[in-house]
Amino acid sequence: MPPTEQQNRPSEQRRGRPRSEAVERSIVEAVVKLLEEGASLTEVSIERVARTAGVGKATIYRRWKGKEELFIDVLKDIEPAGPELPGTSVRDDLIAMLESLRLRGLAKRSSALLYNVFAQMQHYPELWRAYHDTVVEARRRTGAEIVRRGIAAGEIRSDLAPDLVNDLFVGPMLLRTVLRPDAPLDDDLAARVVDALLEGLAPRPGRDLDG
Repeated sequence: MPPTEQQNRPSEQRRGRPRSEAVERSIVEAVVKLLEEGASLTEVSIERVARTAGVGKATIYRRWKGKEELFIDVLKDIEPAGPELPGTSVRDDLIAMLESLRLRGLAKRSSALLYNVFAQMQHYPELWRAYHDTVVEARRRTGAEIVRRGIAAGEIRSDLAPDLVNDLFVGPMLLRTVLRPDAPLDDDLAARVVDALLEGLAPRPGRDLDG
């Protein structure tokens, strides 16, 4: 299963956790309900979630170590699903990756819940760090792996670090979704970014890119 599929599912498959989709769904929905009713992240305690979901606190702690870990799964649930990489070409996979970022940007613009949660997360370093380590880094690893395949296939120049090249692809989409929230997010934006960069990053004939 591609990492991008796993990273957007509630962590039902963590080793040692009893599985019950109905129970986990009720807990996640309880958190969403509380947030939609206007509760802040601070006010959403495990005890309050348990009461809203109709379960015991122990039931929650058997599945999540604490509130931060639970919030991460809630965010994965309400965010648009991660990309299913087609695997047909490096270009197609890069477009799928950027398209998922574009859709997340659109979702944050249209969903008051997502917007408010992300705005609040900036004030909770532990939660933001957990989200970064669990979700953002997983996306970065996926992007860097696609770039490595592009380098191996001779489609991307090999004298640049894969992490840097990945940032070049992701940067324009993050600029428009985070720093320029009013910038247009056209349907073909992902393809235009990828095509422009692939042209500029193509190996240059006559130069030994491997040093």
